[in-house]
Amino acid sequence: MLFCAPLLALGLGACASTVSTSSFKGEQHAVAQAISALQSHVTALEQKKVCSEDLSSALVARLNAAPGGCRKAIETQMKEIDSFELKVESVQVSGTSASARVKSVHEGKQRIDTLTLARERGKWRISGVG
Repeated sequence: MLFCAPLLALGLGACASTVSTSSFKGEQHAVAQAISALQSHVTALEQKKVCSEDLSSALVARLNAAPGGCRKAIETQMKEIDSFELKVESVQVSGTSASARVKSVHEGKQRIDTLTLARERGKWRISGVG
């Protein structure tokens, strides 16, 4: 569904385990923590926190342009996501941009996606999947 790719691509579900961030240091750790926070908010079905704390302002603006706005779009996606594991494989940071290779298992198949993040208001926020 429109612009909710970060949630669908990662397959964050209500029974997913916590994202491990211990192997990362410095800004890479902060990026992994942002992904972990997203997963925690999705697990707790906290659409408001996903929109206000986890997603970039540009992504939220695109979601807010849809009927029902960001919270409704996230709520809809949460209803469609299966439960499976998520692991941050690697993180690359370049100034106020970052990308993370994330491994998940969906319907028994492993997949790797690249999640993009932007540093806004002193915090890393999910900006898309590329």
